[in-house]
Amino acid sequence: MLKADILNLNYNKRGVNMIELGKIQKLKVIRITKIGAFLNTKHGSNEDDILLPMNQVPQELKEDDEIDVFVYKDSEDRMIATMKKPKITIGELAKLQVVDNSRIGAFLDWGLDKDLLLPFKEQTYRVAKNEMYLVGLYIDKSRRLCATMDISKLLSDESPYKENDRVHGTIYKINEDFGAFVAVNNKYNGLIPNKELYGDYRCGDSVEVRIKKVRDDGKLELSLRKEAYNEINDDAKKIMDRLNQKGGKLSLNDDSRPADIKSELNMSKNAFKRAVGRLLKERKIRITEKGIERI
Repeated sequence: MLKADILNLNYNKRGVNMIELGKIQKLKVIRITKIGAFLNTKHGSNEDDILLPMNQVPQELKEDDEIDVFVYKDSEDRMIATMKKPKITIGELAKLQVVDNSRIGAFLDWGLDKDLLLPFKEQTYRVAKNEMYLVGLYIDKSRRLCATMDISKLLSDESPYKENDRVHGTIYKINEDFGAFVAVNNKYNGLIPNKELYGDYRCGDSVEVRIKKVRDDGKLELSLRKEAYNEINDDAKKIMDRLNQKGGKLSLNDDSRPADIKSELNMSKNAFKRAVGRLLKERKIRITEKGIERI
């Protein structure tokens, strides 16, 4: 079964009225005892009652009341309710901090008493203690809640964005052939193609990007650069700053290789040519046999 299918499964599939693991839901108070309140859905069977511990039971709570709780599993693998709101639920993505590493994986702080396991097999790269990582929540084969860094199946292709919108995202995967895959606003599917990937980036980095294109399949093509007409000034300033650092001369011109321009200025050849055109027009540089020179 695909993980995407598991993510959408209810913990108990016997009916739509069953308690759902990993979700915040409204449950009915069946009875209140010395150890806490036992909860269930309106039509759930008695053997499925779950405990809301006494230290979390509101004083005014009584039988037949309904209460919003999050359902997970305790250290003894029993389903249990909590009034605490976790930092992530089924179907969501969130950046969580690693609080410990163990022989079975990393443990993350998700706002509950029991830390959330990120198994080794769900780590797309090794994680470090105290660092933050973007993860999703799923139910594993043993019916336990776990975290995963393999989040591509959790991202939506139905974003509200249009071309040239500015958005934030998190790089979750880098592929040498395609570019950097980005979770836009930690919810939507995006890609910075290699031709738009300028600078030194790694998985986990937060980026501000421009929507370059909304593809027919809904995926977002992204750029780290502004619109060309807004970016000329920035690139022209970058060239002038570099000229000042290099004594007023750069061995770059229209015949320079794109790789050389990117290495020297971290910009594309087209962006370089547009900025040089602006500087020539403003009489700030001149073209020589060896490149460009500050006037």
